Amino acid sequence: MKDEISPLILLAEEDNVLVCRFPIRAGQLLSIDGVTVTAGADIDTGHKLARRALAAGEIVYKYGAPIGSMTEGVEAGGHVHLHNMKSDYIASHTRQTISEDGK
Repeated sequence: MKDEISPLILLAEEDNVLVCRFPIRAGQLLSIDGVTVTAGADIDTGHKLARRALAAGEIVYKYGAPIGSMTEGVEAGGHVHLHNMKSDYIASHTRQTISEDGK
């Protein structure tokens, strides 16, 4: 029997989110760090899921770097996206911000 490919990718060990390799459907069982969780919503390819429970205000790490912070808490396996996260780290590092500062 062929091993099943995980629908989730961990990009860096420091990350507290996983990235979907292909779509996940609500109710689907997922293995995250050896623990089985149930997906609470449909989540498209490329979107993020919480690797563990994340609290409101907690920094979100992807690629080992901060990409934002949680606006509300989410359980392990929960969708981490614009509805519960703000990208307060990305906005300060854009090309437009640098150009406006004249640097």
